[in-house]
Amino acid sequence: MRRLLTFALLAASALSAAPAARPIQFAEQAPAGGALVLPLGSADELATRGTMLDGATREAVSRALASADFRYRAGDTLALRGLGPWTQILILGTTGEGDQAVRLQTLGGTAAQETARENGPVAIAATGLGTGAAAAAQIGVGARLGGYRFDRYRSADPEHPRRPGEDAPLTILTDDAAAARAAWQRDGEAMAEAVYFARDLITEPANIIYPESFVERTREAFRGIDGVRIEALDVPAMEQLGMNAILSVGRGSARPPRMLIVEYRGPGSQDAPVVLAGKGITFDSGGISLKPGSGMWAMKGDMGGAAAAVATVLSLAKSRAPVHAVAIAALAENMPSGTASRPGDVVRAMNGRTIEILNTDAEGRLVLADAVALAEQRFRPAAIVDIATLTGAVSTALGDEYAGLFSRSDALADQLLSAGRAAGEELWRLPLHKNYAEDMQSDIADIKNVVEGGGPGAGLGAHFIGSFIADTPWAHLDIAGVDVRSSATPTVPEGMAGFGIRLLDRFIRDFRPVADTSRRD
Repeated sequence: MRRLLTFALLAASALSAAPAARPIQFAEQAPAGGALVLPLGSADELATRGTMLDGATREAVSRALASADFRYRAGDTLALRGLGPWTQILILGTTGEGDQAVRLQTLGGTAAQETARENGPVAIAATGLGTGAAAAAQIGVGARLGGYRFDRYRSADPEHPRRPGEDAPLTILTDDAAAARAAWQRDGEAMAEAVYFARDLITEPANIIYPESFVERTREAFRGIDGVRIEALDVPAMEQLGMNAILSVGRGSARPPRMLIVEYRGPGSQDAPVVLAGKGITFDSGGISLKPGSGMWAMKGDMGGAAAAVATVLSLAKSRAPVHAVAIAALAENMPSGTASRPGDVVRAMNGRTIEILNTDAEGRLVLADAVALAEQRFRPAAIVDIATLTGAVSTALGDEYAGLFSRSDALADQLLSAGRAAGEELWRLPLHKNYAEDMQSDIADIKNVVEGGGPGAGLGAHFIGSFIADTPWAHLDIAGVDVRSSATPTVPEGMAGFGIRLLDRFIRDFRPVADTSRRD
């Protein structure tokens, strides 16, 4: 169940008119003309980072910084025009705290957004920022992420035609352009493309992306990539495996559900995989427990967890990461009809547990019950992490600053928290109290899918999913508060955020096996 939110600002910007991301290049010399971005942490850095400026221009910039009382803090900007050959000189502050990679991505995203309307090339003076080639690549990731747009269905505006120079390259200036280009092509570009893939899936309308077309988009995205195996279980296959939880959710729709499995084995990887299980409700009307109509359009994005799981494996596979990872996308459309599940129905999940469905709008946990059971039985994984736009309760608790993290394994939770900080997609751990098991006891089945009267909804939803895992280290990420932005950040424009790919990519690359310490209450 995910609280239905009305995003007034998004209604006008779901098909954003922001310009597309510029191509990313790396060079040791600035191009002639265009816009120049100067990241500065102090007035003294102008002399070393602004070497491409002539003396008069550098002095004019110095006076402007002093006159504006520029503070050099991360997020501070100062745009100067009419100086030297540059159409704009943009000063970005760099001082502040936090993970260096996140700060560099923020810098790149800010530069891309602030210069998006420039009719010509853009250069970012990155020499001396961070650790050379790796730092330049991280700036490129931020620039690509911050420049995302979705305009597939917009007609051209004859009164405001796009100028050719708005597609000119964004060049990152560094001491070793070849090494920076290699770092970008090895890791950064794959990450950015995976986030674009997820954002596109989530932003597409539900008449375009539904379970079967989600599968086809995935096959197309992975075409030609080594080490990947894709399988899509259809209704007969799921019936044979006893996946009646996900089948109950998709029963009311004319578009049948699918259980999509994407497995990637990287070079030399012999370990048990990490499995990412994603909630993939391609449209959530609430079913018989129908949602209010206002803002229901946003429920096309209720498959953000599935998009993040698949996109993470796409990032890992395209960059040839030496890991073993599996994405399971539990795909269904939750619709009301004469064949839909009813409140009060009882179904049996793949692992044999029975579920009393008290509310058909608590459907995400049902599809994930079969997904995590499949993950455990088929892959015997080192860990399972499910990711889902599951509850409005988590956004009430944490707002749009953190996703909710639930786990009974401290070691697994610590790795996810660390990955979130390093990736700039932060998590906040919330409790899984032993009493949740008693709260969710059903009078006629093994478990009920909601607790009438409310209660700690995010924790109860997490407990429900975890109860379908026997003995594998497991964590649940509730991203219902962070999956969409009503105002832009440097790396996430307004709209569907594609949250979780950077976090989970980092987590899997750094993963260390943990013992199962879960308490089976």
